[in-house]
Amino acid sequence: MTFADMYDFELLKNEAEQLVIHELEKQLAAKESPICRCNECIVDMAAIALNAIKPLYRFSLLGAQYAAQAMNDQAYAVSVQQAVTQGIEKVSSNPAHD
Repeated sequence: MTFADMYDFELLKNEAEQLVIHELEKQLAAKESPICRCNECIVDMAAIALNAIKPLYRFSLLGAQYAAQAMNDQAYAVSVQQAVTQGIEKVSSNPAHD
C-alpha cells in the first residue's frame, strides 16, 4: 500500500482557488475588449494566477475561516488582483490554441 493510499489527501483544499476564480470572473465581466472565454483559456488564466500567489491550503473548517479572512488582508487581495490581471493578459495575448 502506498503512502497516498493510506491517507485521504482529498481533504486538502487550496482556498486561493476560489478567490482567484471569483476575481477572474469579476475582471472578465469588466473587460470590454474581446477575450477568448473557452475552457482552456479560462483555466490557463486561473493557473497562471494561482502559480503567482501564496497558496491557502486548509484541512479543516477552521482553515477555511482563516482563508476567508485572507482577502481582508489588503496585500493579499492586491496580489490576487494583480496575478489575475497578469493571467488574463498573458493568455489573451498568447492563447494555447489557434
